[in-house]
This record gives sequence, C-alpha cells and structure tokens, in this order.
Amino acid sequence: MICGTDEAGRGPIAGPVVAAAVILDPAQPIEGITDSKKLSEKKREALSLEIKEKALYWSIAQCDADEIDQINILQASLLAMKRAVEALPVAPSKVLVDGNKLPNLSVPAEAIVGGDALEACIGAASILAKVERDRQMFEWHALYPAYDFAKHKAYPTKAHLEALQIHGPCSIHRKSFGPVARLLAATSTPNE
Repeated sequence: MICGTDEAGRGPIAGPVVAAAVILDPAQPIEGITDSKKLSEKKREALSLEIKEKALYWSIAQCDADEIDQINILQASLLAMKRAVEALPVAPSKVLVDGNKLPNLSVPAEAIVGGDALEACIGAASILAKVERDRQMFEWHALYPAYDFAKHKAYPTKAHLEALQIHGPCSIHRKSFGPVARLLAATSTPNE
C-alpha cells in the first residue's frame, strides 16, 4: 500500500495548487507513467483515465489562491498533498513524496527529489494533478477569457502579464505573487 503524491501549479500566478495521491495496483501495471511535464497533453489525459481505472485508490485535493496567499506556495503545496493523502479511503503503509519536503502526515513518508520520474506512484499522482489543474484552467478561461488561461494555464507568460496589466487581477490571481503584488501596490491609493 505504497502511495505516491505530487502537486501541480506551484509556478503559475493564478489558480489553485492541485495535488493527487495514488496507490497503484501491482497486478495492473500502466505503461508510460513519468513526470507529467515530460508528457504531451494528449498522453497525460489518456494516462489519467487509465490511472483512475486501474489504480487501487486515488484522490485529488487542492489549495485555492486565497489559501496560497495566506500560507505561501510551499505550505499550500504540502497542505494540498496532505489533503490528497488523507482523502484516500485507506491509510497507506508509506507515502512517497516528490521533492525535498514532506507534508505533515500520520504515516511514514519519504521525500524523493525527481520522484515523479523515478517512482510510478509519484508519476501517476503528478499526471492526475496536472490534468485536473489544466481542466480547471479551461473552466476559469470560460469565466475570464481576457486572460487566456486555457492557453498558458496561468503561468506568467508575456501574454498573461500583458493581460494582467490591461485588466488587473481577477478573483483567482495569487495576490502575494510578484507580478500581481506589484500591480496591486502600484494601483492602490495610500490611506489618508
């Protein structure tokens, strides 16, 4: 009952950080699992469906932009992973975490740098988290088309930063992140 957990969405300046936890079934191996960033969108989506179908257990959790602003992105990433692990219907015997920091868990855990490319269960979690976050960015795009979230997934691309300058931040922008914080500071009026 080894669980892998990973997150997606630390670098963007809007939207949630999404984490997944996956316990794979050794009797049903899945070919092609690796770090989600190394896979095409089409391949990630296909693997996501296969993981959900064949894994023994999986769950997805997140921290939204307001939580990220309150506790910082590292703590929000760890909290999202903790929530994902705790949402599993069974307690894993051990949790393998991508990175060099561990969430506060009640079961044994090990941090593995580059774990999403080394351990299939972490890679599977990486894929589920990325596919879910991308799905949400398409939904946010429908609400806020001016920012083109469907294209850049809220990463601080040139086009996104230009849209931010023109339209200001929307409800899902992370107000504590540099480009957004600078814009808010420049447009706020000092108290009299």
